[in-house]
Amino acid sequence: MTKNNEHKNLNVPALRFPEFSGEWKKCKVSDLLDFYSTNSLSWEQLEYDTNAMMNLHYGLIHVGLPTMVDLAKDKLPNIKEDNMPTNFELCKEGDVAFADASEDTNEVAKTIEFYNLAEKNVVCGLHTIHGRDNKHKTVVGFKGYTFSSTVFHNQIRRIAQGTKIYSISTKNFSECYIGLPSKPEQTKIATLLRLIDERVATQNKIIEKLESLIKGIADKLFQTARETKLLLELAPNITSGTDKNGSGTIPLYGSTGIIGKVKNASQKGNIVLVARVGTIGTVQYVKESCGVSDNALIVEAGEMTKYIYHFLKTYKFAHITSGTTQPLITASSLKKIAVPTYDIERQTQIVLCLNILERKLDIEKQYLSDIAMMKQYLLHQMFI
Repeated sequence: MTKNNEHKNLNVPALRFPEFSGEWKKCKVSDLLDFYSTNSLSWEQLEYDTNAMMNLHYGLIHVGLPTMVDLAKDKLPNIKEDNMPTNFELCKEGDVAFADASEDTNEVAKTIEFYNLAEKNVVCGLHTIHGRDNKHKTVVGFKGYTFSSTVFHNQIRRIAQGTKIYSISTKNFSECYIGLPSKPEQTKIATLLRLIDERVATQNKIIEKLESLIKGIADKLFQTARETKLLLELAPNITSGTDKNGSGTIPLYGSTGIIGKVKNASQKGNIVLVARVGTIGTVQYVKESCGVSDNALIVEAGEMTKYIYHFLKTYKFAHITSGTTQPLITASSLKKIAVPTYDIERQTQIVLCLNILERKLDIEKQYLSDIAMMKQYLLHQMFI
């Protein structure tokens, strides 16, 4: 990769492969793409794992599908019997689909490209915009990434309409431009970003398998204990957080992580936090001095704290939740949990084992975050 620091005023990206030179062509999106009508089928009219025509719902563009959709491995729902649209345009490889609405301006016009249809019939559905490059100015794989680039979404953000829900239409694409390099350069860019996406998918599988392994090992370790003690006996001081978000430099923890800052720490650290509302039962270990909001219960157990943390990570909190409209966990119900116990030496071995596995998991998650950041950097630097 080379940076084009000396050509800031030319139609070239800030970062490109060294074997390519020359300016890119600026192209109005409405001149590049032809648009086709889409259906309005809801989730209730779709189902998975049949042989019927597949339908792209806008919700899957927001969550569930990669930028490059490969139907040899990615899944789309099928249209239920008696719901088949009468007029439709089948998708072709290289077609793109935009989500036309979102509560977040960053998600409006989020895009997927059909990289491989695997000989399956697919139509675009509710709240999608279906586009096709009939002039063949682009290679398959390039459009999905250029429409995911920072420079394109900055244009969308300026023209998206709405107050609570932001939306776009095909008319808006007459106001948007993308840069088009030669097809060999398009291919090189698309190949790099697709390989990064594949690495992200692989890393997610590594994390998923590792989480499953840790859970299986932890379950086994705690299930073999012959004795139990109530959590109240091991951690008599179980309270709810009381801190509010404000100014300061000390982290304020909520039910799932840091939610703000406080001026003074109410906790010295070495505590376990259990989400009592919202994402009930989320368990955190906090080593540092901090503040804690009233969304979390605080468990202090001295030298037993890390052992209790690992056990509570395996506990099924549905057994002790109360309430219907807003389920919650109370300090009194938490105190009654039976904790498997061993002698100090065995407990130390368990903590050491699970600490190592958890550290490995943290490393894999950080690597995933690093890959995602690299992709965002490239989407910012490699397009105009």
